[in-house]
Amino acid sequence: MKVCRRLGAAIRPARGVRQSTPREVLIRAFADGDGGLALGRRATAGTPLAYHAEVRTANAFERLLAELSARFAGLSFDEVDSEIDAALQALTRFFGADRASLFELRRSGMALTHSWVRPGLVRTPPDESIGRKLRWYCAQIRAGTVLNFKSLPDELPAEALAERAEVLALGFRSHVVVPLAVGANWVCAVAMAMAEKERSFSEEEIGRIRIIGELLANALHRCNLEREVRELLRRLKAENAYLRDAVGGDVGFEQLVGRSPELRRVLELAAQVAPTSTAVLLLGETGTGKELLARAIHARSKRAEAPLITVNCAALPSSLVESELFGHEKGAFTGATSVRLGRFELADGGTLFLDEVGELAEEIQAKLLRVLETGEFERVGAVRSRKVDVRLIAATNRPLERDVREGHFRADLYYRLSIFPITVPPLRERPGDIPLLTWEIIHRRQHELGRHIEHVSESAMQALCRYAWPGNIRELGNVIERALILSPGADLQLDSFIASQAALPPEKSERADAVERSHFLEVLERCNWRIDGHGNAADCLGLNPSTLRSRLRKLGIVRPAEPSPSTHS
Repeated sequence: MKVCRRLGAAIRPARGVRQSTPREVLIRAFADGDGGLALGRRATAGTPLAYHAEVRTANAFERLLAELSARFAGLSFDEVDSEIDAALQALTRFFGADRASLFELRRSGMALTHSWVRPGLVRTPPDESIGRKLRWYCAQIRAGTVLNFKSLPDELPAEALAERAEVLALGFRSHVVVPLAVGANWVCAVAMAMAEKERSFSEEEIGRIRIIGELLANALHRCNLEREVRELLRRLKAENAYLRDAVGGDVGFEQLVGRSPELRRVLELAAQVAPTSTAVLLLGETGTGKELLARAIHARSKRAEAPLITVNCAALPSSLVESELFGHEKGAFTGATSVRLGRFELADGGTLFLDEVGELAEEIQAKLLRVLETGEFERVGAVRSRKVDVRLIAATNRPLERDVREGHFRADLYYRLSIFPITVPPLRERPGDIPLLTWEIIHRRQHELGRHIEHVSESAMQALCRYAWPGNIRELGNVIERALILSPGADLQLDSFIASQAALPPEKSERADAVERSHFLEVLERCNWRIDGHGNAADCLGLNPSTLRSRLRKLGIVRPAEPSPSTHS
């Protein structure tokens, strides 16, 4: 309490006198060493003068510590560097030294971050790579060893050759280096040096240096953490902006091309579930457009303004899946040099799309189930749980029900994921969409490839419709792109394999709708897609034209588009 009263009196100005800033008070209080260690060094041990000098020294140190603690307690990020410099100046004057420096231990070595020297001495600017030059010093500091040299360079060991050259260049006579810990790790070191005369720092003095140094080390550590967070937020904002631009502001079901009843049923289900927060499981063969459907569901949800984060579970090495999904703390494993947010944290408030979810390892499945049930998880290397609000959409081309029966996929996770399953039909089950998809791909790709396609022949379109498309829409896109490259003129030229499908008879099917569809297509093509009039499709089929049109809509049969040059320029 006495210390606090004396401190208040020391910094309280008289009436009518301009109030000094806290920094000016700090520097002036220890500018001449009065109340510091200078008097203590002049006094003789055991005398009343020595006792009073020790009391004054202790009081002065308490004032210094109280002032610095108050300054650093409410410090903003932008003020840390300048206040550390001011604190090193006050520390140097308090101990009657000539130089004080703060070092930071890093994964790559050691860096000199801050330094203050008395005017007239050689200045030392910040040096990010000083640890590579002063390897012996760096090793001692990492081991937590206090270095206290009274007579330099004579007391340096033989192996400290670089350190010997450094103290000679800077004119050190005496030197003390005190490692500093934050938590259980050595993160910094504070050093003081004498240039005018030799002196040895006592254990009590080293303890005081450590107290002030740890205050500075904690401030620097917090500053670094805030810098990392700011950089991370900057990257996240850029990533979110990129994702929104990539997805587009108007992404929706209109991006899913087709008019077949099979696709319409899928879109109806997606429209029903989109406004909810229910987990969705998209099933279907590879290349059917499951990711595009997931984006459309997100775009129509209440979370559309938040990010959609995509993870391809099959593309991640098993050793990195947990870190990718849940993030990791700094030092959690070799190479974890900083805190990293996982995909669940990035998707907080939005949607997480897990593609190929059937490829997840069993231990990751258990952690994924916990997030789905409680919204909680731990980063790799963390000791506390985090909570997120994420809507999950999963997709797979694997038969998950069979995997559950065979023990390859957790049953409880499957039931949690499959609350609302949607099966995306393969392209071979909706051949009526192939003409529309073909022209959509042509319009999207031809400009980039320097082509101008105006016509797709009937035989070429028949070949595309008859091919089984094991790779589905993705394979169709590749085939059309290859055809565009092969087509310098206005007509689309298919490669020989796909073109050969036109000469093959259509595969027989026992399904009534497939037989009817095949028969309708054959008659329509023979009649050049004319429905009304004598001798045209309705007349040949013995149906009323309106009845035929209704049947064609039900079967998803549409006339292949043949746009004019003015339409598709």
